[in-house]
Amino acid sequence: MTEMSSIPPGYSGPEPDKDARNLAMLCHLLSIITMFLGPLLIWLLKKDSHPFVDDQGKESLNFQLTIFIGYVIGGATYFVCIGLFILIALWIFHLVMAINAAMKAGEGIAYRYPINLRLIK
Repeated sequence: MTEMSSIPPGYSGPEPDKDARNLAMLCHLLSIITMFLGPLLIWLLKKDSHPFVDDQGKESLNFQLTIFIGYVIGGATYFVCIGLFILIALWIFHLVMAINAAMKAGEGIAYRYPINLRLIK
């Protein structure tokens, strides 16, 4: 019997060079400030130059989509008094996870967010 995991297998491409590690790290860090725009631009421009940037760019974009859905839910429930707490908790979670992902990507380790809707394959 084999166990099915909901987390996709890690990155299995070639060893990322310094440029690829920096771009992957930038994908995660720019997501803090620009949500979709930064990771999307880096991914679209550099996905063909190194598989590590492609992998981490997609991971960052998928996480931004997940966070965006959370922000929509928090915004919709803002007037029911719980939305503010959802938005604050989500912002802290987003910040911590993006920094952690950036540190791992900078080390050349493919990071997988613990909560992520993988819509971009």
